[in-house]
Formats: sequence, structure tokens, C-alpha cells
Amino acid sequence: MSNHKTIISDKLREEIAKELGVFDQVKQDGGWGNVPSKTCGNIVTKAIEIANRSTENS
Repeated sequence: MSNHKTIISDKLREEIAKELGVFDQVKQDGGWGNVPSKTCGNIVTKAIEIANRSTENS
């Protein structure tokens, strides 16, 4: 078990992965271990964009 704290929720990460077309791979592999780091970076970038939009609209 990992000791790191998750910054984005699992639900948001899954939604973004579905949008980027990699969630099926995660589901098939049983985890995030085989997802390329570039794709993980794209997920983080998208999460930041969503967070920025939500703060602008607040």
C-alpha cells in the first residue's frame, strides 16, 4: 500500500482517463501501473485546467 496522498479524487481521475481514452486500459490491467507517464501527465494537466475553470467561475 502506498503512503502518498492523492491530490485528485479517483472519480475525477477516472473521468479524465475516460475522456482521454485510457480508462479501458486501466480497467483491463487492474491499475495505473502500465499507463505511460505522458498520459498521466495529460491527466494532471486536464485536472489543473478543470480546477482553474472552477476557481474562475467562483
